[in-house]
Amino acid sequence: MNQKIALDFGTDIELYIKRDDLNHPLISGNKLRKLKYNLIEASEKGFSKIVTFGGAFSNHILATAAAGKEFGFETIGVIRGEELINQIDDNPTLREARNLGMKFYFISREIYRNKDSEVFLKELEEKFGSFYLVPEGGTNELAIKGCEEILEEDDSSFDFVCCAVGTGGTISGIINASKTNQKILGFPALKGDFLYNDIRKFVHQNNWDLILDYHFGGYGKIKPELITFLNKFYLETNVPLDPLYNGKMMFGIIDLIAKNYFPSGSKILAIHTGGLQGIKGVNKILKEKNKEIIIYED
Repeated sequence: MNQKIALDFGTDIELYIKRDDLNHPLISGNKLRKLKYNLIEASEKGFSKIVTFGGAFSNHILATAAAGKEFGFETIGVIRGEELINQIDDNPTLREARNLGMKFYFISREIYRNKDSEVFLKELEEKFGSFYLVPEGGTNELAIKGCEEILEEDDSSFDFVCCAVGTGGTISGIINASKTNQKILGFPALKGDFLYNDIRKFVHQNNWDLILDYHFGGYGKIKPELITFLNKFYLETNVPLDPLYNGKMMFGIIDLIAKNYFPSGSKILAIHTGGLQGIKGVNKILKEKNKEIIIYED
């Protein structure tokens, strides 16, 4: 469903948002897209166990746990941060993933940096037995195949398609499914331009770019300016956005409209990739710091 954002931009630009966050209660947004063909392959190859990776408030961890529960897979989450082993009950994401049946393996940040090495993956196999591996964030060829289904035929009328970028899988699928006359803009949640190379591995069109100015310091930073924007946007549009991905993207789009980045008459489609479950964890941190909280909580 594409919902028009009825805000006065002072221009003839039209902005819509694709509410992919409504496609499933728990495996929502791009996570449902990324897991779809991975789960099919895991089932066809006879795997009953899925191992994947994530951090404290990972949308991917919770979505994988929910998918395992719904489709009959045992799920194991390799979690970044050994200290979190004693914080499960206080962490809304990990607590719900555990309640959905996921088992956890907590490792240090140093070890986590080498999580894709053959040595570490062999250790996981020795510890947990045979499993189907889904990468951090869910990004692989099968995930991109699923994300290619985000754009529909009716979306070809849009001049610009925008999405938040974490590991690059979602935007890669969107680029592959886009029309050559469309411009695809990604808004990375992290600092740096390293994602250019990651995305180039998966795409076959050059009608895209990354907007690097709206990361707000990365995953671990919660800027008051962004929280205020999320609350104002929700009150004016009734569209909830998360602070890690979609909120940064929408802040960037509206700021770029104000700066005349988009040509007159442009039609823009923003992809809502879900991730609203993470608001609970962010609000917990904000409350502890006596800061403004996000008024919408999934």
